Amino acid sequence: MTKILKIRNESDFEKIRIAASVIKKGGLVAFPTETVYGLGANALDVNAVKRIFEVKKRPLDNPIIVHIANKMEIYQLSRDVPSYAKKLIKKFWPGPLTLVLKKAEIVPKITCANLDTIAIRMPDNKIALTLIKEAGVPIAAPSANLAGKPSPTSAQHVIQDLYGKIDIIIDGGPTRIGIESTVINLTASPPVLLRPGGITFEQLRKFLPKLGIHPSIKGEFLKEHAISPGMKYRHYAPSAEMVVIEGEHRNVRRKINELVQIYKKKKKRIGIITTSEFSYDADVIKFIGKTPASIAKNLFRTLREMDDEKVDLIIAEGVKEDGLGLAIMNRLRKASSFNVINV
Repeated sequence: MTKILKIRNESDFEKIRIAASVIKKGGLVAFPTETVYGLGANALDVNAVKRIFEVKKRPLDNPIIVHIANKMEIYQLSRDVPSYAKKLIKKFWPGPLTLVLKKAEIVPKITCANLDTIAIRMPDNKIALTLIKEAGVPIAAPSANLAGKPSPTSAQHVIQDLYGKIDIIIDGGPTRIGIESTVINLTASPPVLLRPGGITFEQLRKFLPKLGIHPSIKGEFLKEHAISPGMKYRHYAPSAEMVVIEGEHRNVRRKINELVQIYKKKKKRIGIITTSEFSYDADVIKFIGKTPASIAKNLFRTLREMDDEKVDLIIAEGVKEDGLGLAIMNRLRKASSFNVINV
C-alpha cells in the first residue's frame, strides 16, 4: 500500500520525516521538485536504486540524476570539478540545472548506469530540499512515472503510474516549471548541452561562451550509451500517435486543418494542442498557453489529458526554439518519436 502525504505549507513539514525514514531504510518516495515529480531512493544504496529501475521499467543504461541539498556535496560525489562549475553553482543552484561530472568511488555504478560520470543537481523546492536533508543521503531521482510516459507534474500523475508500487507519494501540489532540468556535460571540452530545460542555452552561454549543443537534442535518439537521461529512449510520450507541425503560424494552421480532414475520413479521434487558441474542427482542442513558461508548465499535463480523452492522434503546434522554446520543442519532438512536419 502506498502512503500519500499531503503537504501544503511548512506546518505540514513534520510529515517529511516519515518519508525521510523510508529513504534511509531503502524505500522509494515520490516527491515534488520545481521541475517535475521525482522518484527518490538513497543514491548510495545499490538495492534501493535497483528498485527505481524495476518500478519504472527503466532501462539500466539510462542514468539517474542525483539530488543534493548542500552545494558542497558535489565534491563528495564527483571528482575533477572544473573551476567554472563553481560559477554555475553559485548562479543557478538551487535550480533546474544538472551538471555531469566524473563520479567519485562512493557512488554505486548502478546509479550512474555503469558509467564513470554522475549527473548532479540541487533542486529549488523546499519539500525536496527538506527531504534530502532529513534523509541525510543524496537522493537518486528520475521522474516519478513509468518509463516513456509523460513526466508527472502533480501527485495525481504519480498516483496514476506508481500507486501500489512505491512506499510514499508526497503531494506537494503542482510543480512550478513543468519540464525537467537542463543537463550539461562538464567532462567534455568545451562543455556540451545534453538536455535543454528550465535554464536556457542563452543563460548558460553567458558563463560558458563555447557551450555546444548535442545533436540528439534536435535529432534522433542516441544509439550509443547516453550519459544523461532523455537522450537515448522514447520519452514524454502519450499513448496516442503524435505529430508536431513546425513553421510559420499560417502554414502550421493550414497543415493541421489538412491533417484533421484526412484523419476524420479515417474515423480517427483527433486532439489538437495549440498555443494560438485557433479554432480547429477536431474532437479535442487543448490550449496550452501563449508564453514559453506557461507552455512548459502545461505540456506534460496536457499530454496526459489527451490520453484521458482517448484520442487516436495528437497534432501539436510547434514553437520558436529561442529561450525555453528549445526545451519545449525537444520534449514535443521526442514525445512524437520525431514525427515532425515542417511547413
